[in-house]
Amino acid sequence: MIHHQRTLDIPATSDAIWAVIGRYMHIDEFAPQVASVDALTTGDNGVGSKRRCHFDNGTSLVEEVIAWKVNHSYRVRLSEMDAMPLHQAEAELSLTPTLNGMTRVTWSFDYRVKFGPLGWLMGQTMMKLMMGKLLDANLKGLAEKVQSNRTGTAMAG
Repeated sequence: MIHHQRTLDIPATSDAIWAVIGRYMHIDEFAPQVASVDALTTGDNGVGSKRRCHFDNGTSLVEEVIAWKVNHSYRVRLSEMDAMPLHQAEAELSLTPTLNGMTRVTWSFDYRVKFGPLGWLMGQTMMKLMMGKLLDANLKGLAEKVQSNRTGTAMAG
C-alpha cells in the first residue's frame, strides 16, 4: 500500500481537538469538500461506526471505524469508492500533544491503486498530489473549527 500523511500543529489541547473529530458523524463541519454525511449506524461513536460522506463533486464513499482510541486517534476503512481508482484504502487521524501546549494532528491515508504497475505509478504521483491538497485542506478546516469552538466558548463564558 502507498502511505501518505500530513501533519499540522494546532494551538489547542488534544481534548479540544477530540471534541471536534470525535463527533464522527459530523466531519462535514470541518472537511471542506464533504458536503454532507449520512450516519449508517446509531449509538456511540467507536469501532463499527459507519458514515457515508457525500462530496461537493457529487461522489460519495463509506467509512467504517476499525480502531478508536478516545482523545488519541481513530482509523477508518473506506469502501464503496466507485469514483476512485482504489482497491483498498484506510485513513487515520491521530493526536500527539507537544511540549509547547500545542497538539500535532497527523492525518494519514494508506491506499492501493487499481491498474497494476500503471496504477502504482499514478498513486505515487497524481494521487499523492491530490491527497496532499485534500489532507492539508482538511487539517486547515479542523484548526479553524477548533479555534471557532474555543472563541465561542470564551465568548459564552
